[in-house]
Amino acid sequence: MRQFVVVGHDTPTTPDFALDDLAGGAGRLDVLCRCVSAALFLSHDLREDVRVHLVLGDAITVVFDGATVRRLNPDERSTAALVRGALEDREEAIGHEPVETSPGVSLYRLGFEATLERLAEDGTVVQLHENGDPVVDRSVPEDPVFVLSDHHEFTDDEATLLEDVADERVRLGPRALHANHAITVAHNYLDTEGFERY
Repeated sequence: MRQFVVVGHDTPTTPDFALDDLAGGAGRLDVLCRCVSAALFLSHDLREDVRVHLVLGDAITVVFDGATVRRLNPDERSTAALVRGALEDREEAIGHEPVETSPGVSLYRLGFEATLERLAEDGTVVQLHENGDPVVDRSVPEDPVFVLSDHHEFTDDEATLLEDVADERVRLGPRALHANHAITVAHNYLDTEGFERY
């Protein structure tokens, strides 16, 4: 299983946003939607062994499961509509029990710390960061949980938490990448067993 956690710092935790203003009024939800597409889509197929966790405002986590997701299209607007639909049902999630708001889309009332701790139980938490160790110098992680930030740096509290929870901190290349591009490179790294087999 491959998993990606993307932190959205400005994204709303209520469904009160317009689908035609994802880069503004929706707090750069467009960035997170591109991450979902990069993580789940292949050419004419979906990656069924992938889950994407969008942490919104450190209060809500919306999860897309590649094995069961339906009605997902490779455009930002339709992905944002699924996020908005999940937020409309947020009151149905109780404690750490999620609500499935659409096939393959679930909402948890969990912030960043609780989401990371839950995922760390069964996977290798890998922080993707431009100041990390070169990924080519590391072995391919087992059941990786890649953690990325949106267009903002991780906050001081998030960085401290990652220092405690993350098993590794790596960079994917010599230059900083957009989060969705980093996901594509991470997939290629795993698909090719560390850039060794094509």
